[in-house]
Amino acid sequence: MSFTLEAPPLEGALVRLEPLAQRHAVDLVLAAEEDRSSYGFTWVPAAAEVDDYIAAQLARAAAGKLLPFAQVERASGRAVGVTAYWDPRLWPTGDGLYAIEVGFTWLAASAQGTGLNTEAKYLLFRHAFENWGVARLDLKTDARNSRSRAAIEAVGARFEGVLRNWSRSWAPGEDGRLRDSAIFSITVAEWPNCRAGLEQRIARGLERRQSMADLPTPS
Repeated sequence: MSFTLEAPPLEGALVRLEPLAQRHAVDLVLAAEEDRSSYGFTWVPAAAEVDDYIAAQLARAAAGKLLPFAQVERASGRAVGVTAYWDPRLWPTGDGLYAIEVGFTWLAASAQGTGLNTEAKYLLFRHAFENWGVARLDLKTDARNSRSRAAIEAVGARFEGVLRNWSRSWAPGEDGRLRDSAIFSITVAEWPNCRAGLEQRIARGLERRQSMADLPTPS
């Protein structure tokens, strides 16, 4: 039986990853037009580009190259960003997946630092290792993007090195140029420890949220 790159919605306490669709466009327009100062090395569509952006991602999905999700904040019910599985690598028989990458990720400024990214990564990692049975999961970013590199290491991925002139640059003003990419991975042997670390981190974040919610409202 051949492998098909598809997955159901992935549910967490803070975020629900829903297969990306045009119905998410209105929310993503608002998300993309918040403070864009953190998008220096990441291409995020402007309001007028969101419809075409979604159509392009869905075309890649139809070709079996990518599985995009909207990141829906459960508290508000709004899509506040996107993420995806992509670059699936199949066994020669074509009936199983041995590796995949998580990428094409961005979040609205208001959703950054809230724990959504950590939980979204956890949901994607868990599905890849425990449902698809992958042996390896990749993440990569512009080698100059220290913020992204720190975030990737924080979710338990191991730095493997920098591939020079690896892919097109998404940085403003660098159209037509190539970037160096910092490569990270998690292997199946590392997943149990990675999973435990992520679950502890998520639990601490939820406890902090609850503690803040329990504080008395100033009179």
